[in-house]
Amino acid sequence: MQVQTAISTEIPSAPKQRRRRWRRDSTPYLFLIVPLVLLVAFTYIPVLNMFWYSVTDWDGLDKNKEFVGLENYRDIATRPELYGVFKVSLYYFFATFIQLGLALYFATILSFNTRFQSFFKGVIFFPYLVNGVAIAFVFLYFFRPGGVLDSVLAAFGGEGLQRPWLGDRSTVNYSLASVSVWRYLGLNFVLFLGAIQSIPAGLYEAAQIDGANRWHQFRYIIAPGIKPVVSLSFILAIAGAMSVFEIPYIMLGGANGSTTFVIKTIDTAFKFGKVGLASAMAVVLLVLILIVTAIQRILVPDEGGELT
Repeated sequence: MQVQTAISTEIPSAPKQRRRRWRRDSTPYLFLIVPLVLLVAFTYIPVLNMFWYSVTDWDGLDKNKEFVGLENYRDIATRPELYGVFKVSLYYFFATFIQLGLALYFATILSFNTRFQSFFKGVIFFPYLVNGVAIAFVFLYFFRPGGVLDSVLAAFGGEGLQRPWLGDRSTVNYSLASVSVWRYLGLNFVLFLGAIQSIPAGLYEAAQIDGANRWHQFRYIIAPGIKPVVSLSFILAIAGAMSVFEIPYIMLGGANGSTTFVIKTIDTAFKFGKVGLASAMAVVLLVLILIVTAIQRILVPDEGGELT
């Protein structure tokens, strides 16, 4: 009897084991309930509503939403004032390649032993920390006639290059795209730098013993090792280029040929009261970003970042 009593006190009963197993298995899901509820409430439900609004003629105020089918999408495809603004995104699209190239260059240089390394890291990353409104006002003074840029050009004998940078349709989008490059360079720089520094130092030491120079280390060690991060940064940069809003809207309000697709969408919804058409434009932008992302994943597949 004593042996049986001892055994019964040491071995929990089956119901207790099931309760403990249920608590262990359900605990992660309990922690996920609040984030999932917030995600569904503030992301997925609004997106579903956006799809519904895109097939209606809702003005944003009327309780009734008349179903119009694909009429809004037909307008987007046939009205040049709606789809024509996509060409502005091309300036930012090509600027992303410059941005990623500069970020990768600086990250590679500063991953090695360099004088004032921490100082240069802070200088490159600092613009990303500054509020977009402040950046917009700073560059309004930078680009204005007789401003900082014209003064610098004059100091180096470039008076012939001076022009109304934001007032000339031939230069306004180049100027605004350069501001975006300067601002978001730091984000990609930090991503690339972290990926490079995560590569084992022994690989560099072995490469140096074998006589590899910096270029060889970049080509055969750094580039393959950070490929997944480069792919992610490329996707984020392309998505950002197609949905540019903050800088051109604050600096010019979309005037002088700087209207992007997102600015046009917001004006359509809140200035002209065509929420249904604006929702269709948002759906088109979402689909285009997904298509570009899919193409990028096909052309540059993720190989897991394994070093060979």
